[in-house]
Amino acid sequence: MHPIKMAGLAAILLATAAQAETVFVTLEKDNAIAVLDPVEGKLVKTVPVGQRPRGIAISQDGKTLFVATSDDNTIRMLDSETLKEIGKLPSGEDPETFALSPDGKFMYVSNEDDAEVTVIDIVAKKVVAKIKVGVEPEGITVSPDNKWTISASETTNMLHWIDTNSRQIADNTLVDPRPRAVTFTDDSQQLWATSEMAGTLTIIDTASKQIVQNIKLDVSGVSSDQIQPVGIAIDKERRYGYVAMGPANRVAVINAQTYKVEKFLLVGQRVWNLAFSPDQKRLYTTNGVSNDVSIIDLESHKVTKSVAVGRYPWGVAVKP
Repeated sequence: MHPIKMAGLAAILLATAAQAETVFVTLEKDNAIAVLDPVEGKLVKTVPVGQRPRGIAISQDGKTLFVATSDDNTIRMLDSETLKEIGKLPSGEDPETFALSPDGKFMYVSNEDDAEVTVIDIVAKKVVAKIKVGVEPEGITVSPDNKWTISASETTNMLHWIDTNSRQIADNTLVDPRPRAVTFTDDSQQLWATSEMAGTLTIIDTASKQIVQNIKLDVSGVSSDQIQPVGIAIDKERRYGYVAMGPANRVAVINAQTYKVEKFLLVGQRVWNLAFSPDQKRLYTTNGVSNDVSIIDLESHKVTKSVAVGRYPWGVAVKP
């Protein structure tokens, strides 16, 4: 093939691959999901989904979208192409957040009102366990090596280490007030947890369950009561961690090796959650009060675009 034609074909293939990426955002007050084309930086459509959607995740094969519709007391399963409902999972009361096991077989749901974690067999669509945890559990995650499920109890101020095999609490870690989000590094060696009321990020060694670093997030010119860290994202190489800082309207960029805060990125108002693009070259943030999504270029660490999506965007998931 002629070199020019080959170059043209390569460009088309690259463009097609880029356009295939889709960002899904839950709109808590619109009872809907916003669908974004992040390459074009535009809202494609909005789809009704149920009452007060918050947590959202996509299956490993990219075919199924899971959405916690809190006021419907269920997790809805949607076809990620058509966005038609294909099933429901028995989540217990008021599900807000959940985590999928790495093998895609189980879902762990935070039931805030009942102070428990519900474990669901996704294929069978049935509850296989209910685990009592501290008061007001919300943040939840499963380690990539599938050994641990972590439940963060906001009022008890604890992280509960649930053994995924026994489904029993094996240990507890006391952290700063109102822990909101928990995330493991890709190698499962560290657990990162935000504390909303304290304005801190705690980094814990998985093997010893000991705190290795506690980072106070201070922003010049921003009052401490506005610094309320929530969502966390850590890149696969553990170079940087990113923390959504709530009403501070910023994302903290943290060197994941030195634990130094390198900069703060100004995004929309009341930033809740974060998600990487599949190639981890971009980061998407949901900004609840300004009703938009910020797109951050991670090579330059700069916000490149804001996309209006609807009322009170909260959760975000990305499909390759």
